[in-house]
Amino acid sequence: MSDLMMLGDPSSADDRNPRAGRAAGGFGDAVFDDNQAGAWADEPQEAPAFDLAVYWRMALKHRILILGCFLGALAVGAAMTLLMTPIYTATATLQIDREAARVVTSEDVTPRESMGDSEEFFQTQYGLLRSRSLAERVVESLGLASSDQALAALGVEPPARTGSAAAQAERRRAIALSVVQGGLGVTPIRGSRLVAVSFNNPDPVVAARVANGFAENFIQANLDRKYESSSYARAFLEERIAQTKGRLEDAERQLVAYAANQQIINVGGTSDEGDTDGGATQSLASNNLVALNSALATARAARVAAEEKWRSARTTQLMTLPEVLQNPSIQRLSEQRAQLDSEFQQKLSVYQEDYPEMVRLRAQITEIDGQIQSLASNIRSSIQSQYVIAANQERSLQAQVNGLKGDVLDLRDRSIQYNILQRELDTTRTLYESLLQRYKEIAVTGDVTANNISIVDSARPPESPSKPNMMINLALAALFGLGLGVVAALVLEALDETIATPDDVEKKLGVPVLGVVPLLDKGQTTAAALADIRSGFSEAYYSLRTALQFSTPDGAPASLLVSSARPAEGKSTTAYAVALNLARIGKRVLLIDGDLRNPSMHRVVGVENERGMSNLLSGSSDLQSVVQRTRQDNLFFIPCGPLPPNPAELWGSDRLRQFLADARNSFDHVIVDGPPVLGFADSPLLAASVGGVLFVLESRGTRRGQARGALRRLKVGHARLLGAVLTKFNAKTTSYGGYDYAYDYAYGAEGEPRARKDKKA
Repeated sequence: MSDLMMLGDPSSADDRNPRAGRAAGGFGDAVFDDNQAGAWADEPQEAPAFDLAVYWRMALKHRILILGCFLGALAVGAAMTLLMTPIYTATATLQIDREAARVVTSEDVTPRESMGDSEEFFQTQYGLLRSRSLAERVVESLGLASSDQALAALGVEPPARTGSAAAQAERRRAIALSVVQGGLGVTPIRGSRLVAVSFNNPDPVVAARVANGFAENFIQANLDRKYESSSYARAFLEERIAQTKGRLEDAERQLVAYAANQQIINVGGTSDEGDTDGGATQSLASNNLVALNSALATARAARVAAEEKWRSARTTQLMTLPEVLQNPSIQRLSEQRAQLDSEFQQKLSVYQEDYPEMVRLRAQITEIDGQIQSLASNIRSSIQSQYVIAANQERSLQAQVNGLKGDVLDLRDRSIQYNILQRELDTTRTLYESLLQRYKEIAVTGDVTANNISIVDSARPPESPSKPNMMINLALAALFGLGLGVVAALVLEALDETIATPDDVEKKLGVPVLGVVPLLDKGQTTAAALADIRSGFSEAYYSLRTALQFSTPDGAPASLLVSSARPAEGKSTTAYAVALNLARIGKRVLLIDGDLRNPSMHRVVGVENERGMSNLLSGSSDLQSVVQRTRQDNLFFIPCGPLPPNPAELWGSDRLRQFLADARNSFDHVIVDGPPVLGFADSPLLAASVGGVLFVLESRGTRRGQARGALRRLKVGHARLLGAVLTKFNAKTTSYGGYDYAYDYAYGAEGEPRARKDKKA
């Protein structure tokens, strides 16, 4: 079925609303030449980075989805809140003062707190409140893990009664500890030294009891730490004093014994080796060590050279060794061999090889080769012997040096060990005296300082639960629902490829919109809507006619092709309506049914289809014989005629251009209802011959890919695109810029009720 059978839903724009006015006035020069023809197909207009109106229209478009997500999230949030177990929060308030805890007056045992460390001090206290050790004290002091009933009071299920009693007690203790640590809250009060210690539990009495237990045990733990600090200091000093005293006695005994053994009697200051009896021996040993060290270096160098020579002799061919080549005996034998070899070669030209003289020469050459080989082997053995001798000499000298080192070091040790023992004795004595003095100070001033933590407010059982909070949960659910709805709307919008509004045409295709034709009401026909000149449908095409009159500097183009990407988009209705409106203002208009594959315009116009464009283009008829009058004055029509087997070849012939030139002499405008662009070559061929192309798009029916593909095909045909017409536009279901595209006029008293009704719609 052709477009004309779907004519109940075309679209256009009113010249009285802002968008239609812009189409009529702003696109007066919107004719693209060949260099600009690709812009509207491949480069849509760039949208602003953030347009709030676009997102608002998108929200209105998907309002049902967003509202559904919002209400669904609220319902789920309310249900989950009602199903939650009420939790009570009891809070105790503590005051923590800064204090420099001291054990002695002269020096602190615990670190002294300064003003600059106050933040670290309070953070340390908060960490102690959250510590595992304090939680264990609370569990033990309150008996929270003593039995299954105690665990049930905490709101947790007791563990299975398996294993020994000790194992069951350990499991109860671990569960109670986990619950106590999980329900604890420590919140400092800003601008003060107060801290709120809270505990959450389904039982308000248990919550208050545990919160008070944390406060009381924290104070007790603080006192215990201070007492333990001084006790630890005393015990530590006692242990160190006993150890130091033993070390001091051992040092004195070692010093006396060493002096007696080495016969060191007078050690006035720091002795050296010249004061001992072995000074001369030590000097002689040092001289011997220096001499042997020098000899060792020479022997090591000789060994390295011999080793390198032997390595070269092992890896190099025997006869290429420098020692072999430079040996006089080998050189002499080599000369003899050369002479014999020369004589052998000379006689070889006279005698055979088995001749006695030749055999004798060969034997002499072989004997000389054996002698040379024997001498070369002896030379390589000599190199090896030199390396072995050098290595043995190096080892011997190294052993002597090592022996002298021990003697020299022993002499030095005997002369300086006494000084080492003396220094050790002096250091130990000083340390012993310091520790003893410190211990006396702690014994005198070891009392504990006053406590710096106090309870300001004890926790009381709360009267109302703190969790769950219905309002907060509903607010979070509402935010989640709105976010989910917006994300879903954005996803659907991103996946939506349809052309729905004039903005979509301009932004997604980069094509100016010349008209927006509204969707007809259910049951209303195209013929009736066009016949009623006061209808919004007719007024939309009046606006399109006005826009076409401003589309070129010379007014509406003399020849116009109306086409679309695919069938049933309203192009036939648009072509007929444009021709009809131009004829109504006194223009002689020729309407042509250019769809040679599926013609339908002749049924709308009400004429026969015996002869038409196919006859004219094939040369079997002339212009006067195929033009037919219509019921509308100034409107003439050429039907399709018999369906040809090759429509594209007819449109591509020179007769089309000749026909258009002849038609311009008799008519003001030639309107061609062309076939769809996609799938056929007819429309690009037609577009290259006419003065302008009007591209029809169905609102929410044409996809962006289809439209852009059709525009690219028109660009290939060097079409002059005037703009687009958006048909079947439903203003009631499409929120577009605040305009409802209502073209109805009220004439006289009869039109007023209708105008009011349409305005409400």
